[in-house]
Amino acid sequence: MSNSLAQQLARPELLAMTPYQSARRIGGSGDIWLNANESPFAETEPSYNRYPEFQPDALIENYSRYSQLTPEQVLASRGADEAIELLIRTFCIPGQDSITICTPTYGMYAISAATCNVAVNTVPLTDSWELDPQLTDKLNGSKLLFICNPNNPTGSTLTPQQLEPIVAKLSQQCIVVVDEAYIEFSPELSMASLIKQYPNLVVLRTLSKAFALAGLRCGFMLANQGIIELAKKVIAPYPIPAPVAEIASERLTEAGVQIMKEHVAELNQLAAKFKKQVSVLEGVSNVYSSGANFILIRFNDQRWFNALGEAGIVVRNQSNVATLENCLRFSIGSRSEMKRLIETLQQIAKQQAA
Repeated sequence: MSNSLAQQLARPELLAMTPYQSARRIGGSGDIWLNANESPFAETEPSYNRYPEFQPDALIENYSRYSQLTPEQVLASRGADEAIELLIRTFCIPGQDSITICTPTYGMYAISAATCNVAVNTVPLTDSWELDPQLTDKLNGSKLLFICNPNNPTGSTLTPQQLEPIVAKLSQQCIVVVDEAYIEFSPELSMASLIKQYPNLVVLRTLSKAFALAGLRCGFMLANQGIIELAKKVIAPYPIPAPVAEIASERLTEAGVQIMKEHVAELNQLAAKFKKQVSVLEGVSNVYSSGANFILIRFNDQRWFNALGEAGIVVRNQSNVATLENCLRFSIGSRSEMKRLIETLQQIAKQQAA
């Protein structure tokens, strides 16, 4: 896929459209700024009376360094959820085009498509939660293929060796979007290094998980410059608030990244311990392998979910998702939280066995 094909897949009206030129995007130099109808009164320190940068330089530079890409290949967004919608709005004509998803998977792909009146083509995962071997032949003309890796809510993973042939085969017909929201917990799975080689590859990232900044709402689209420039036509003129950019930029420094890696290592250890402890409990049907900061567990019935709620422990019930009957998803919490969780599960198991 070349830049010309990216333009071919884009909504035709976008190609001729000039994006809104905000005051910050137009820029300028001087020490008196009277171009954006802002208030001259700075009531806070630091001051927030001025609009933020369209794509804050420090944030983009820090994330490009972290992801080992160029700044031109990085777009900051309000969480990865906004990036999902941006891609659909950029490439899919409402009432005409479609995306493909591989279920069970993250629900926002389908919801974002539905809100844009874009059809959803579903190719279910296999019983072992692998991609359908005939996936590339079942796209039905979709412009976007979304693959979550590690996958939410199953925790299942795919290696670059499994994904690269799919990206290569679709290089002239479809954009492959790999959602790497949980990649810091399994960094060896990342596809980001292949973006330069495959211009039809898009990688989504977030600071909500490993970086512990879910309340900040900051994510990233990593892609060929041609795709980034098209998405910039669609994104809001001031997508990243100044405080968000400041906090996120600090977390992406060398020291911030090191702290994140230490936290990930601890969470991975807690996950391994929890999996071992819960696997032996009576009433636990399956504890699935996970490459993320959560574990999906299948129980013998719904009483486990109800009992956990009564004990004040909130988990995600996945039973309403096809193929995930009696499955609960457990985020990996702090050491004390996981201790209380396993003790509670052990108590529930004893009560049900009595």
